[in-house]
Amino acid sequence: MKRLRSEKPILVLGLMSGTSVDGIDVALARISGAAPKINARLEDHAAIPFPPRVREAILRIAGGASTNTVELSQLNFLVGELFADAAMKACRRFRVPLARISLIGSHGQTVFHKGKPSRAFGMRGIASTLQIGEPAIIAARTGITTVADFRPADMAAGGQGAPLVPFVDYLLYRHPRIGRVALNIGGIANVTVIPAGARPKDVFAFDTGPGNMVIDALVRHFSSGREKFDRDAKLARRGRVLPDLLDSLLEESYFLQRPPKSAGREQFGESYAQRFISWGRRHRARPEDLICTATALTALSIIDAWHRFISPRAKIRQLIASGGGAHNPLLMAQLSAALAGVEGIPSSALGVPEDAKEAFAFAILAYETIHRRTGNLPAATGARRSAILGKVCYAPPK
Repeated sequence: MKRLRSEKPILVLGLMSGTSVDGIDVALARISGAAPKINARLEDHAAIPFPPRVREAILRIAGGASTNTVELSQLNFLVGELFADAAMKACRRFRVPLARISLIGSHGQTVFHKGKPSRAFGMRGIASTLQIGEPAIIAARTGITTVADFRPADMAAGGQGAPLVPFVDYLLYRHPRIGRVALNIGGIANVTVIPAGARPKDVFAFDTGPGNMVIDALVRHFSSGREKFDRDAKLARRGRVLPDLLDSLLEESYFLQRPPKSAGREQFGESYAQRFISWGRRHRARPEDLICTATALTALSIIDAWHRFISPRAKIRQLIASGGGAHNPLLMAQLSAALAGVEGIPSSALGVPEDAKEAFAFAILAYETIHRRTGNLPAATGARRSAILGKVCYAPPK
């Protein structure tokens, strides 16, 4: 790999597939400089869907279904091939030759994440995470050096390995006079709190709980897989909130845990969605009412986290929303109504489309890694120290 210089802009691809497993998001970024004055501009972005059978396999394994080492190993390499294909397809759409791309940052596909230690095999507490999408395959197929597997380095430093995007949120959104919260509503919802004039140690972040994950699971269930999500909240707006169900769900212990904390399918996956379905059967609830209640759960868990953990520590004037949930008009209206005095801004208004921010973030994190600079915020993840994130798979020699 040719030596990269921070002062000269380079093109970097960011690859991301989140907990919703909608597909592979690809962001093309032009980056130069060094944090905290890094210059990063999103040039383009695309979304490449997973083949249905692959998506089903990922959801099944990530949902806790039993698997075997053969299946997991094959899926790791297959997803690597799909990530490489997505990078190449996106570059054709962007009309940018692969030869112009200096670096790829790939988050991979999370199939397991447990950020807090627990006993395993009779031994002391172990925290672990697993992202598939073999980066050696990506580097070999594209001919581009690839950085991937970002979470373990933070966990080795005592952190939870998540959230990692707050480092990029800080670079993009810090303001000398305005306190901001960056809210990403993907499968899981998470916040980055950036007080006015914040230094890195002043920033804190955490996962608030379910984002689109439970809503999507209910839509897939009640549509027999024909629909993947509640487009424009059409189903939720035809329903009503079920107070008894909502109250019982809000008693979930995760909502009371103090940050730093991270969540995933282990807390809010298929078994959690099954609680809605089972309750609905017992009480003969309509699907629309269950989906409406799941939407309210996402909104209220964010609002509760705001009042419980954010307001006491920082004066916030702006909420910057991204992720698929930022397109849900009912969810965003519920947040706006509850957070009076806080200006809601889509991330696109600040130069990064709502569906591209996380892929863009991993392009920036890869850029920092290849320059041997740290990319986590210990205040966000709970790590004892900063860490250089990711593992580097170099491009094949020419």
